[in-house]
Amino acid sequence: MSFIVIIPARLASTRLPNKPLADLGGKPMIVRVAERAALSGASRIIVATDHHDIHAACQQHGVEVAMTRADHPSGTDRIAEVAASLDLADDAVVVNVQGDEPLIDPGLIAATAGHIKAGVPMATAAHAIETAADAFNPNVVKVVLNKDGCAMYFSRATIPWHRDAFAKSRDALPEAHGPEHANDYTPLRHIGLYAYSNQFLQLYPTLTASPVERIEALEQLRVLWHGHSIAVHVTSLVPEAGVDTPEDLLRVRKHFEAPPDSDLVKTISSL
Repeated sequence: MSFIVIIPARLASTRLPNKPLADLGGKPMIVRVAERAALSGASRIIVATDHHDIHAACQQHGVEVAMTRADHPSGTDRIAEVAASLDLADDAVVVNVQGDEPLIDPGLIAATAGHIKAGVPMATAAHAIETAADAFNPNVVKVVLNKDGCAMYFSRATIPWHRDAFAKSRDALPEAHGPEHANDYTPLRHIGLYAYSNQFLQLYPTLTASPVERIEALEQLRVLWHGHSIAVHVTSLVPEAGVDTPEDLLRVRKHFEAPPDSDLVKTISSL
Protein backbone atom coordinates (compact mmCIF):
# COMPACT_ATOMS: atom_id res chain seq x y z
CA MET A 1 0.00 0.00 0.00
CA SER A 2 1.20 3.50 -0.84
CA PHE A 3 1.01 6.04 1.97
CA ILE A 4 2.62 9.24 3.16
CA VAL A 5 3.61 10.26 6.67
CA ILE A 6 3.00 13.73 8.06
CA ILE A 7 4.57 14.55 11.42
CA PRO A 8 2.96 17.41 13.37
CA ALA A 9 5.44 19.37 15.48
CA ARG A 10 4.99 22.43 17.66
CA LEU A 11 7.63 24.00 19.86
CA ALA A 12 5.48 24.68 22.93
CA SER A 13 5.44 21.92 25.54
CA THR A 14 4.43 22.31 29.17
CA ARG A 15 6.63 19.56 30.57
CA LEU A 16 9.52 19.70 28.08
CA PRO A 17 10.06 23.05 26.33
CA ASN A 18 11.56 22.97 22.80
CA LYS A 19 11.04 19.20 22.70
CA PRO A 20 11.19 18.76 18.89
CA LEU A 21 14.64 20.37 18.85
CA ALA A 22 16.08 18.33 21.74
CA ASP A 23 19.43 16.83 20.73
CA LEU A 24 19.49 13.07 20.20
CA GLY A 25 22.95 11.91 19.23
CA GLY A 26 23.72 15.06 17.24
CA LYS A 27 20.34 15.51 15.53
CA PRO A 28 17.10 17.17 16.65
CA MET A 29 14.37 14.83 17.85
CA ILE A 30 12.05 15.78 14.99
CA VAL A 31 14.72 14.70 12.49
CA ARG A 32 15.14 11.37 14.29
CA VAL A 33 11.37 10.81 14.07
CA ALA A 34 11.44 11.55 10.33
CA GLU A 35 14.32 9.09 9.87
CA ARG A 36 12.39 6.33 11.62
CA ALA A 37 9.26 7.08 9.60
CA ALA A 38 11.31 6.88 6.38
CA LEU A 39 12.06 3.23 7.16
CA SER A 40 8.34 2.38 7.00
CA GLY A 41 8.17 2.42 3.22
CA ALA A 42 6.21 5.66 3.08
CA SER A 43 6.40 7.40 -0.28
CA ARG A 44 6.89 10.78 1.37
CA ILE A 45 7.72 12.17 4.83
CA ILE A 46 6.69 15.73 5.73
CA VAL A 47 7.00 17.61 9.01
CA ALA A 48 4.11 20.01 9.65
CA THR A 49 5.00 22.88 11.96
CA ASP A 50 4.08 26.45 12.85
CA HIS A 51 7.54 27.41 14.14
CA HIS A 52 10.44 28.71 12.06
CA ASP A 53 13.09 27.05 14.27
CA ILE A 54 11.64 23.61 13.58
CA HIS A 55 11.35 24.50 9.90
CA ALA A 56 15.02 25.53 9.80
CA ALA A 57 16.19 22.39 11.63
CA CYS A 58 14.36 20.14 9.17
CA GLN A 59 15.76 21.98 6.17
CA GLN A 60 19.27 21.75 7.59
CA HIS A 61 18.98 17.95 7.76
CA GLY A 62 17.21 17.47 4.43
CA VAL A 63 13.77 16.68 5.87
CA GLU A 64 10.77 17.98 3.92
CA VAL A 65 8.83 20.46 6.03
CA ALA A 66 5.71 22.61 5.60
CA MET A 67 4.65 25.66 7.58
CA THR A 68 1.09 25.70 8.95
CA ARG A 69 -1.17 28.08 10.79
CA ALA A 70 -0.47 28.47 14.49
CA ASP A 71 -4.06 28.18 15.68
CA HIS A 72 -4.71 24.47 15.06
CA PRO A 73 -6.38 22.82 18.09
CA SER A 74 -4.74 19.43 17.41
CA GLY A 75 -2.06 17.68 15.43
CA THR A 76 -4.75 16.11 13.26
CA ASP A 77 -5.96 19.53 12.17
CA ARG A 78 -2.37 20.53 11.45
CA ILE A 79 -1.65 17.57 9.18
CA ALA A 80 -5.01 18.05 7.45
CA GLU A 81 -3.89 21.53 6.37
CA VAL A 82 -0.70 20.11 4.87
CA ALA A 83 -2.49 17.19 3.19
CA ALA A 84 -4.98 19.61 1.63
CA SER A 85 -2.12 21.43 -0.07
CA LEU A 86 -0.76 18.27 -1.72
CA ASP A 87 -3.61 17.62 -4.17
CA LEU A 88 -3.97 14.03 -2.95
CA ALA A 89 -6.63 11.62 -4.17
CA ASP A 90 -9.54 10.99 -1.81
CA ASP A 91 -8.36 7.44 -1.14
CA ALA A 92 -4.72 8.41 -0.51
CA VAL A 93 -3.54 7.22 2.91
CA VAL A 94 -1.97 9.67 5.34
CA VAL A 95 -0.32 8.53 8.57
CA ASN A 96 0.00 10.85 11.56
CA VAL A 97 3.25 10.03 13.39
CA GLN A 98 3.74 12.02 16.58
CA GLY A 99 6.82 14.25 16.68
CA ASP A 100 7.98 12.87 20.03
CA GLU A 101 8.34 9.22 18.93
CA PRO A 102 12.01 8.92 17.86
CA LEU A 103 12.01 5.16 18.52
CA ILE A 104 8.74 4.32 16.77
CA ASP A 105 8.64 0.96 14.98
CA PRO A 106 8.58 1.59 11.21
CA GLY A 107 6.74 -1.69 10.69
CA LEU A 108 3.93 -0.50 12.96
CA ILE A 109 3.48 2.58 10.77
CA ALA A 110 3.12 0.48 7.64
CA ALA A 111 0.84 -2.08 9.29
CA THR A 112 -1.51 0.61 10.57
CA ALA A 113 -1.67 2.27 7.15
CA GLY A 114 -2.61 -1.08 5.63
CA HIS A 115 -5.94 -1.15 7.49
CA ILE A 116 -7.45 1.76 5.54
CA LYS A 117 -10.07 0.53 3.08
CA ALA A 118 -13.56 1.32 1.81
CA GLY A 119 -15.84 1.90 4.79
CA VAL A 120 -12.89 2.13 7.21
CA PRO A 121 -11.45 5.65 6.83
CA MET A 122 -9.26 5.65 9.93
CA ALA A 123 -6.92 3.21 11.66
CA THR A 124 -4.82 3.07 14.81
CA ALA A 125 -2.93 0.46 16.84
CA ALA A 126 -2.95 -1.35 20.17
CA HIS A 127 -1.13 -4.02 22.15
CA ALA A 128 -2.07 -6.37 24.96
CA ILE A 129 -1.90 -5.06 28.51
CA GLU A 130 0.08 -7.43 30.71
CA THR A 131 -0.15 -5.92 34.20
CA ALA A 132 -2.93 -4.92 36.55
CA ALA A 133 -1.12 -1.64 37.19
CA ASP A 134 -1.55 -0.66 33.54
CA ALA A 135 -5.11 -1.98 33.37
CA PHE A 136 -6.17 0.29 36.24
CA ASN A 137 -4.03 3.28 35.26
CA PRO A 138 -6.19 6.11 33.80
CA ASN A 139 -3.17 7.39 31.87
CA VAL A 140 -3.13 4.12 29.93
CA VAL A 141 -5.88 4.39 27.32
CA LYS A 142 -7.75 1.16 26.57
CA VAL A 143 -9.72 0.09 23.51
CA VAL A 144 -12.33 -2.64 22.98
CA LEU A 145 -12.78 -4.13 19.49
CA ASN A 146 -15.70 -5.61 17.61
CA LYS A 147 -15.59 -8.85 15.60
CA ASP A 148 -14.17 -7.00 12.58
CA GLY A 149 -11.23 -5.58 14.52
CA CYS A 150 -12.64 -2.06 14.69
CA ALA A 151 -12.87 0.03 17.83
CA MET A 152 -16.10 -0.08 19.81
CA TYR A 153 -14.87 2.35 22.47
CA PHE A 154 -11.74 3.96 23.90
CA SER A 155 -11.51 4.78 27.60
CA ARG A 156 -9.22 5.67 30.45
CA ALA A 157 -11.28 3.27 32.53
CA THR A 158 -10.55 -0.45 32.75
CA ILE A 159 -12.41 -1.93 29.78
CA PRO A 160 -13.66 -4.52 29.34
CA TRP A 161 -14.41 -4.87 33.05
CA HIS A 162 -14.00 -8.48 34.16
CA ARG A 163 -16.90 -8.65 36.58
CA ASP A 164 -16.16 -11.99 38.24
CA ALA A 165 -12.37 -11.79 38.42
CA PHE A 166 -12.22 -8.20 39.64
CA ALA A 167 -14.85 -8.90 42.28
CA LYS A 168 -12.33 -11.29 43.82
CA SER A 169 -9.11 -9.32 43.30
CA ARG A 170 -7.64 -6.41 41.39
CA ASP A 171 -4.04 -7.28 42.17
CA ALA A 172 -3.49 -9.25 38.97
CA LEU A 173 -5.12 -9.79 35.59
CA PRO A 174 -7.22 -12.96 35.12
CA GLU A 175 -5.22 -15.82 33.64
CA ALA A 176 -5.75 -16.71 29.99
CA HIS A 177 -6.50 -20.30 29.03
CA GLY A 178 -5.95 -20.30 25.28
CA PRO A 179 -7.68 -18.98 22.15
CA GLU A 180 -10.45 -21.57 22.35
CA HIS A 181 -11.81 -19.93 25.51
CA ALA A 182 -14.16 -17.08 24.67
CA ASN A 183 -13.88 -15.61 28.17
CA ASP A 184 -10.13 -15.09 28.10
CA TYR A 185 -9.32 -11.58 29.26
CA THR A 186 -6.91 -9.53 27.14
CA PRO A 187 -7.33 -5.78 27.65
CA LEU A 188 -5.72 -3.68 24.93
CA ARG A 189 -3.66 -0.54 25.33
CA HIS A 190 -4.17 2.07 22.65
CA ILE A 191 -1.10 3.31 20.78
CA GLY A 192 -1.33 6.93 19.61
CA LEU A 193 -0.60 6.33 15.93
CA TYR A 194 -3.25 7.17 13.32
CA ALA A 195 -3.82 6.59 9.62
CA TYR A 196 -6.58 8.20 7.56
CA SER A 197 -7.92 8.27 4.06
CA ASN A 198 -7.31 11.77 2.75
CA GLN A 199 -11.04 12.27 2.25
CA PHE A 200 -11.73 11.54 5.92
CA LEU A 201 -8.75 13.59 7.07
CA GLN A 202 -10.25 16.62 5.33
CA LEU A 203 -13.64 15.86 6.91
CA TYR A 204 -12.24 15.48 10.42
CA PRO A 205 -11.75 19.21 11.23
CA THR A 206 -15.43 19.81 10.44
CA LEU A 207 -16.68 17.24 12.97
CA THR A 208 -18.06 18.77 16.14
CA ALA A 209 -16.53 17.70 19.44
CA SER A 210 -18.57 15.07 21.27
CA PRO A 211 -19.65 15.09 24.94
CA VAL A 212 -17.91 11.77 25.63
CA GLU A 213 -14.71 13.10 24.06
CA ARG A 214 -14.69 15.95 26.55
CA ILE A 215 -15.45 13.65 29.48
CA GLU A 216 -12.68 11.16 28.68
CA ALA A 217 -10.32 13.76 27.15
CA LEU A 218 -9.82 11.40 24.18
CA GLU A 219 -10.06 13.05 20.78
CA GLN A 220 -10.56 9.78 18.87
CA LEU A 221 -13.98 9.32 20.49
CA ARG A 222 -15.23 12.13 18.25
CA VAL A 223 -14.84 9.80 15.28
CA LEU A 224 -16.87 6.99 16.85
CA TRP A 225 -19.52 9.41 18.13
CA HIS A 226 -20.11 10.60 14.57
CA GLY A 227 -20.50 7.02 13.36
CA HIS A 228 -17.21 6.43 11.55
CA SER A 229 -15.13 3.24 11.86
CA ILE A 230 -11.61 3.03 13.29
CA ALA A 231 -9.69 -0.16 12.46
CA VAL A 232 -7.20 -1.27 15.11
CA HIS A 233 -3.97 -3.07 14.29
CA VAL A 234 -3.04 -5.27 17.26
CA THR A 235 0.69 -5.75 17.54
CA SER A 236 2.49 -8.32 19.67
CA LEU A 237 5.35 -5.88 20.27
CA VAL A 238 5.19 -3.36 23.07
CA PRO A 239 6.27 -0.06 21.48
CA GLU A 240 9.01 2.14 22.87
CA ALA A 241 7.58 5.00 24.91
CA GLY A 242 7.62 8.50 23.48
CA VAL A 243 9.23 11.57 25.02
CA ASP A 244 7.01 13.59 27.37
CA THR A 245 9.30 14.42 30.31
CA PRO A 246 12.96 15.21 31.00
CA GLU A 247 13.31 11.64 32.32
CA ASP A 248 12.01 10.29 29.01
CA LEU A 249 14.53 12.42 27.16
CA LEU A 250 17.41 11.00 29.19
CA ARG A 251 16.21 7.45 28.48
CA VAL A 252 16.01 8.04 24.72
CA ARG A 253 19.38 9.81 24.64
CA LYS A 254 20.99 6.67 26.03
CA HIS A 255 19.63 4.77 23.02
CA PHE A 256 21.27 7.15 20.57
CA GLU A 257 24.54 7.07 22.47
CA ALA A 258 24.74 3.29 21.94
CA PRO A 259 26.60 1.82 18.93
CA PRO A 260 24.30 2.23 15.92
CA ASP A 261 22.54 -0.72 14.33
CA SER A 262 24.45 -1.30 11.08
CA ASP A 263 21.38 -2.35 9.07
CA LEU A 264 19.48 0.74 10.22
CA VAL A 265 22.38 3.00 9.26
CA LYS A 266 22.65 1.42 5.82
CA THR A 267 18.92 1.82 5.20
CA ILE A 268 18.86 5.45 6.26
CA SER A 269 21.94 6.21 4.17
CA SER A 270 20.29 4.80 1.07
CA LEU A 271 17.22 7.07 1.37
